[in-house]
Amino acid sequence: MSANAAAAAPQLTASECAVWQREQSFARSVAEHDAATFATHVAENAAFGASTPEPKRGRDAIARRWAGLIEGKRVALQWYPTRVTMAPGVEDVAWSSGPSLIEVLDPESKERYLIGAFHSVWHKDADGVWRVLFDDGIEPRPATTEDVRNFEAGRTDCVAPANS
Repeated sequence: MSANAAAAAPQLTASECAVWQREQSFARSVAEHDAATFATHVAENAAFGASTPEPKRGRDAIARRWAGLIEGKRVALQWYPTRVTMAPGVEDVAWSSGPSLIEVLDPESKERYLIGAFHSVWHKDADGVWRVLFDDGIEPRPATTEDVRNFEAGRTDCVAPANS
C-alpha cells in the first residue's frame, strides 16, 4: 500500500468515530508509558490474545502481561486504527483493526522494526465508556524501510459525516 493510499480515512458514523478516537487514546497510553490509563481502556472481563490457546483473561492479568510493553524499555509499540465497524442497530459493540509497529530498542537486535496488525472488539460499558473486550493480532514480521514509512504515513483522524 502506498502512503497516498493509506492517507484516506474511511467515512464513519459518529459512534464509529468515538471508537476510532478511543483506539487512538489506547495506543497513546502505551506510547506515553501510562499503565493506569492503559487499564482504563480494558474491560474488566476482557480477553487478549483471543485466538490463542491460552488468552489472558481479566483486566489485571492483561495489565500485568502488557507491563513490559507499556514500560517501553525493550520495545516501543505503536498502532492505530484504519477500520472501525459497527452493526446496524447495535450501539454498544464495535470492531477495530489496523497496523502495528514494534521498534526493538536493543542496538544488538538483528531486526530493528517488526510490522503486524491488530483486531479488537470494543464494548460500550454501562458507564458509557468504550473498553476493549477482545484483542488479538497477527504475528509481526520483519519490517522493511518502506513498511515503516507506510506505517508512519498511514495514521489518519476519523472522518464522520455531519448527519450521522
